[in-house]
Formats: sequence, C-alpha cells, structure tokens
Amino acid sequence: MALDILAMAPLYQAPAINRIGPKTDPSKRPADPLKPLVLSRTKLTTIEAKRIMSILDEAIYKVELVTLLSYVASNREDMEGMLGEDVMRAVREHEDLCQVLLENVRCLKEKERQLQEQKEAEEEGWLRDRLLSIELQKSSLSPLMQQIKDSTKNVLRLLLSNPQAARLLQMQTQGRSAEAQNFIDSLIELRGFLFEKLLTSPMEARDKAQFLQDISRQNSNNQQIIDTLEKELAERMKNRNAEVEKENFVIQELKNHLHQVLKFSENSLVRTKQEAEKQQKADFRASQARVAKIQQEILQLQSQFYNLVMENREAEQALRKKKYKVETEIENWIQKYDTEMGEKQEELEDLDAVHREEKISLEELRRRHKVLVGEFAQIREEREINSKKRMEAEQEMVRMVRAATLIQALWKGYLVRSLLRSKKKRGKGKAKDKEKGKQKGKEKGKGKK
Repeated sequence: MALDILAMAPLYQAPAINRIGPKTDPSKRPADPLKPLVLSRTKLTTIEAKRIMSILDEAIYKVELVTLLSYVASNREDMEGMLGEDVMRAVREHEDLCQVLLENVRCLKEKERQLQEQKEAEEEGWLRDRLLSIELQKSSLSPLMQQIKDSTKNVLRLLLSNPQAARLLQMQTQGRSAEAQNFIDSLIELRGFLFEKLLTSPMEARDKAQFLQDISRQNSNNQQIIDTLEKELAERMKNRNAEVEKENFVIQELKNHLHQVLKFSENSLVRTKQEAEKQQKADFRASQARVAKIQQEILQLQSQFYNLVMENREAEQALRKKKYKVETEIENWIQKYDTEMGEKQEELEDLDAVHREEKISLEELRRRHKVLVGEFAQIREEREINSKKRMEAEQEMVRMVRAATLIQALWKGYLVRSLLRSKKKRGKGKAKDKEKGKQKGKEKGKGKK
C-alpha cells in the first residue's frame, strides 16, 4: 500500500548519485577480527545500484512528508503561511477524505460488533441481509481509499514542486507520531542493509560466506569442547557428591560419638556433684570446730584488750596531767612574751616617732642643702665668669699696652724721622741761600766795576 501511494514520478532534485553513502555511524564498523565482513568499497559504482538507492531515498523522503500531513491538518493556521494556499487546500481535502474513511470504518466495525452480539438470537435470513450490507459497505471503501491515494499523490506533487515548503515541513519532526517515526527508522535501516548488499561484490560475498562457514565450524568445535567439558564436569560433580556423602557419614559418626561423650560427661558431672556435696559437709563440720576454737580465742583476746585499755587509761591520765602542766607553763611564757613584746612595741613606737621627726628634719636640711648647693653653684659660676672676664680684661689690657707701646714707638720713630728730614731740608736751604748770596755779591761786584 505504501508503494502504491508513493509510486509517482520524482518531482524534486534528488541527491547526487556519486555522493550516496551508507547512513550508518562509522564508529560502528567491525573491528579487525571481523575484517572479512568489512566492505572494501564505500561508494556505488554501477548505474543500477545508484538508481535503486536513489529510488529508496526518494521513497524515504516522501514518507517523511506524508507522515507530517496530519500535523499540518491539525495546525492549519500556523502552517498556512509556510506552505501556501494550494498545499493547504489539498491538505484540507485530503483530511476530509481521511475523516470520511475513518467514519465509514468506525460504522462498519460497529455493525460487525452488533452482528456478533445478535448472531445467535436473530433469524438466518436477517443475518444474511446484514452480512450482505456489510460486504457492500466494505466494497464501497475501495474507491474512497483510491481517492485518498490520489489526494496523497496530489499533495506530494504540490510539496515537491515547492522545495522550500517541503524543507520547512520536513523540519517539523515533533509533529510526527511514534509509529510513523519507527516506520521511517525501519526504512533507513533497510536502506543501510540494501546499501551494504549493493556494495558487496561476488568475491566479497563468497569470502563472507566462507568466513561464516569457518565461524560456524569453529562454533561446532567449540560446542564439542563444551560438551566434553560438561561431561567431565558431570563426572567430577558425581565424584564430589560421593566424597560429600562419605564426609557426611563421617560427620554422622562423629555426632554419635559426641552424643556418647555428652552422656559420659553428664554421668561424671553427677558423680562430681555427689562428691562435692560430701566434701562440703565434711568441710562444714570442720569449719564449725574451727569457729568454736576461734570464739574462745576471741574471748581471750577481749580480756587482754580490756586489761590493755585500763593500763592505757592510767598512762593517758598521767600524760594528760603532764600535758596540762606543760600547757600552763607555755601559757605563762606566752603572757610574759606578750608583756615584753608590748614594752618593746611601745619603745619601738617612741623610736619610730623620734625617727620620723629626725627624718623630717633631715628632709628639711636636705632641701636647704639643695638650695645652698644651687646658690653655691650659681655663685661659683658667677665667680668663674668674673674670673674669665678679668682674665680677658687683663689680656685685653696687655694687648692694648703692647699696642700702645708699639704705636708710641712707631710714632716716636716717625717723629724722629720727620725731624731728621726737616733738618736736612733746612741745611739744603741755607746752602742754597749762601750760593745765591755769593752769586748776588759777584753780580754786584761786576756792576760796580
């Protein structure tokens, strides 16, 4: 039925034939021990194989679209803007036909149920008429189913003519039912099996069959070994059970022996108790004799104790008198000590008062001494300052005297030199005057002549 629905010419762009690959996880490929089962090729080489895979991919694609038609019908408002008016009109017609078919099927089932319930109570002619009407109604379902097929083909043509709408519809995977998804997964799994079958060459198929035969042969050998081991295990289990039975027999004998030992121990315990009772009675009689003897010794010791107590009381009285006498003497000595210490205390207080007065006077003298020491230090500082000043004045006076002496000496030297210079000048003037007088006299003499 699915092939009848999907039997139509491809109206969409199929994937490239050369790029067709297995839709299986590469990580799930067999390991090295299963190398004969690994395919040597990963791409199809023949045109026929490529066409087969293309047809199967096209069928899967169409099934994915068809399984979403019920989702489109239930969400018309959301999908109308995505798919277009033509597609939505075709989907509504398809949905109406499906509803009519479901209603007819429901009515047919209801009639069959009623027929089964009334089959025994009704007449045979009436049952025949009902069966005939049911058969006629069943025959009327075939044209309706053909209309649904045609409607499905029409919707697919419209979707495949609009690739964008088909892609948008294909993305709505959450609207697909679980049964439809399982059917699509089965188709994808079938595609993987078919792809693997088409990739397998005759040589690989023969190697694979040979490998499977080897595996089955090895499995049979392993099964024989397992059977042999199971037989050995059964024999060993049988031997083990026999050994266990022997050990159980030995254990039973040991239990019987233990029971006898317990009986013997009980008898010996009874005898031991009887002997212990006899020994206890003998010990009791011996203990009574010892108790009487000990009581006599106690009476003797009590009389000795009484005598010792009386003697100790007399000694205690003597010691008490001696103690009283010593205490009296000690008390007298204490009173005498208190009297002497009182006198010493009064004397000490007087001395303490005198000491305090002297201490006060000493403090006063120390205070005055500090004042005098300060004044003396001040006076000594003043004297030192005055002595320094006198020494400085004397030194200054000595310097001044020396300076005055030096100045006077220099001044006297200057005066002497000045006098000497003035005398020299005067002598030269007189000589000049004499020469001038001589010249004048000569001139006068010449004039007279």
